[in-house]
Amino acid sequence: MTNPIQHALPLQGVRVIEICNVAAGPYCAMLLADMGADVIKIEHPETGDTLRSWPPISAGYSENFASLNRNKRSVTLDLKKTEDLARALDLIDTADILIENNRPGVMDRLGLGYEAVRERNPQLVYCSISAYGQTGPRASEGGFDLTLQAMSGIMSVTGEAGGPPVKCGVPIADFSAGLYAAFSAICALQQASATCKGTHVDISMLGATLGIAALQTSEFFGSGRDPVKLGSAHPRNAPYQVFACRDGYFGMAAGNNALWRAVCGVMARDEWLVDSRFTSPTLRAKHQAELRELLETEFIREDAETWLMRFRAAGVPCAPINNYSDVLADEQVKHMQWVQPLTLPNGVETRTFASPIRLSGNNLPIRSGPPGLGEHNMEILGASEESNEEFVQ
Repeated sequence: MTNPIQHALPLQGVRVIEICNVAAGPYCAMLLADMGADVIKIEHPETGDTLRSWPPISAGYSENFASLNRNKRSVTLDLKKTEDLARALDLIDTADILIENNRPGVMDRLGLGYEAVRERNPQLVYCSISAYGQTGPRASEGGFDLTLQAMSGIMSVTGEAGGPPVKCGVPIADFSAGLYAAFSAICALQQASATCKGTHVDISMLGATLGIAALQTSEFFGSGRDPVKLGSAHPRNAPYQVFACRDGYFGMAAGNNALWRAVCGVMARDEWLVDSRFTSPTLRAKHQAELRELLETEFIREDAETWLMRFRAAGVPCAPINNYSDVLADEQVKHMQWVQPLTLPNGVETRTFASPIRLSGNNLPIRSGPPGLGEHNMEILGASEESNEEFVQ
């Protein structure tokens, strides 16, 4: 059945040029593509986006690349060649938004910096994503998700107390920067439409990771103390963490006094309600080591599913500790239809996690799978059929 919003997506008619590699920039551009933008991805003719080589590889095609590049078209240009640079500039002339995630200075050296292209396209929204920003003492430094998680303080609050530095398993610096970039580009496009003047959007991975760390930065500003690692626990609330039980672990979060009363009811421990250590969220957090010991003494008697059933019945937020195979098969994920079939350019059928966004109850459609390298050269650049077939992978 045809998705009713297939032909009426919010960014239909918006053209985006993407000159990006790996994660933050391609993710940003995919968010816009999911909303209907025409995203043209410019890649090097020989290697393309670095992510194309990342496993898992299905019959020569990267499923990692596929996960960040649906709903896009690909053209191949060597931007160090005069003829290809001219073609890139011609494409940029037709664009509403340009997204790039190169190290500051690279686009200028290529002749594609903001000052150069805005002379040709004054209304262009030019969005740069980098490790530290376009200016400042660290602007010339490169960065990856790992180094930005280290630099931003994320590693200082991730892991068990007293343990070595560990990173968040999801590349949060990359994807938070991509989210900030997509949001900012659309806001800037709205302004450009009203004023006929574009702008240069400067998104740094460092700024994005600090921006989503509001609870940690405010803790430091308010107390003068650095936040610390607490494992799965919360610095200002308890019980709010992962607990051990008979067959493993589960998560439970009683984030207010009403939920704490519900927990005490499930545990048949009304005496905890009047225990002076546990009468407020702040006090429970202060004494959460003792509270955890008391709770786990009871939890060890039953398996996780039993406790989850009891807490759900009492309205207490709780969850199993899922693997990705578990959550992707969850009944809620199935209901939302987030896992969708995807055809790779080589004909291989796979699956992907589609956009989680719904508009008026409708999922955003996957209008096209990820592109082969240079798949749209002839369509967009007018390259010869022989040249086009040479590039497509």
